[in-house]
Amino acid sequence: MAVRNLNPVDRRVRVIRAHPYRGGPVVYWMSRDQRAHKNWALIHSIQWANQAGVPLLVAFCLVPQYMDACIRQYGFMMKGLEELEAELSSLGIEFVVLEGYPEIVFPSFLHRHGAGLLVTDFDPLREKREWIRRLAGEITIPFHEVDAHNVVPCWLASKRRIITYTTFKEKITPLIHEFLGEFPPLNAPEIPWPQTHASIDWQGMIDRLKVDRTVKEVDWIIPGERAAQASLREFLRARLSSYPERAADPTTLGQSDLSPYFHFGHLSSQRAALEVLRTDAPREAKSKYLDQLIVKKELSDNFCLHTPEYDTFGAFPKWARDSIDAHRSDEREHLYTLEQFENGQTHDPLWNSAQLELVKLGKIHGSLREYWAHKILEWTRNPEEALSIALHLNNRWGLDSRDPSGYTGTAYVIGGLFDRPWTSKEVTGKVRSMTYTGERLRYDIHAYEERVKQL
Repeated sequence: MAVRNLNPVDRRVRVIRAHPYRGGPVVYWMSRDQRAHKNWALIHSIQWANQAGVPLLVAFCLVPQYMDACIRQYGFMMKGLEELEAELSSLGIEFVVLEGYPEIVFPSFLHRHGAGLLVTDFDPLREKREWIRRLAGEITIPFHEVDAHNVVPCWLASKRRIITYTTFKEKITPLIHEFLGEFPPLNAPEIPWPQTHASIDWQGMIDRLKVDRTVKEVDWIIPGERAAQASLREFLRARLSSYPERAADPTTLGQSDLSPYFHFGHLSSQRAALEVLRTDAPREAKSKYLDQLIVKKELSDNFCLHTPEYDTFGAFPKWARDSIDAHRSDEREHLYTLEQFENGQTHDPLWNSAQLELVKLGKIHGSLREYWAHKILEWTRNPEEALSIALHLNNRWGLDSRDPSGYTGTAYVIGGLFDRPWTSKEVTGKVRSMTYTGERLRYDIHAYEERVKQL
């Protein structure tokens, strides 16, 4: 896969509101992509501000609570934002944090500063789409959205939901070659922001959050853009070459562990892909990792953007819904409550270990995620309850949760998304089966269980 020259940022931009630009500062509402470097939304904002001869400000909107997010996720994000404030300041870019919901706090903020253009980064999830819709109805200035998260802008990859991985890969591959280009240098705004805002009270903001503080922060990963870049370099140096052989074994350190950085936007997927291509790792290793990084991750964005009900039973393919419906009355060998699942109190030591890993580290090894979610389908009264419990556990405890990849992966395992019908079985119907014996044949499950006990 060759690296192309810079592709114009304009192709990554779509207009939310096409009001005429009448002058005034540019405000970048940073949300999903929380970084200063290799950020197409910031690049677009700076280019527009410099061409118009106006100042630029970056604003982050801190909502007091967000779905099942706890202090674990908020703490990681806030530490990254605190580092970001200093980095943007070194680049001559003013940064503020607004507390509240976007459609409430942004209109008055934009009016007070005489803003002439609002820019934001793309997110396919319902909450951000709804924030954008409501905010767009409250302002009378142009409003741009930039896909700074994906290599290929999501709305250009496909204008509809793609139902198979193969179809999506066929559609996106030529676009990857087109869009996987180098970033331009990050130029500072030519016109400084006219006044400096008060220093940000980070601890005060954390104290005012209305979140669950019993789910503690994790210490195995350092938040922020600098740590993300260092982790990427370490993965490329030490683990990329063996990625095809070791990534699927939960008893080894074979995965990239970069998912939280991509989720919070501390690291650009495009930057990571370019760095992968520059290594001398085997072609198979590069190809396998880039398939995960680009094709499968961007397929998740496609699914969530074009399926507003992505977290419901109705999002599953029809064959899976019909098959599961036919087995709703099947007797379950085991039934567990949400509390039992959350505490890892099932009869299965492997499942309990996966849940303990999620609780302790905020992640489940990729090889265990499918088994973990599938067993919830087997051990609950109906698929709606299974999906609700799986998403609650992942969203509450997972560091990289509330992410398109999480919703897509859960729908794949519980509802056959992007899969085909398999031999019908009790309870789960024609959805692909995951068994304890199958896991035992793939890796040393006892070594995994012992590793988790040491956490």
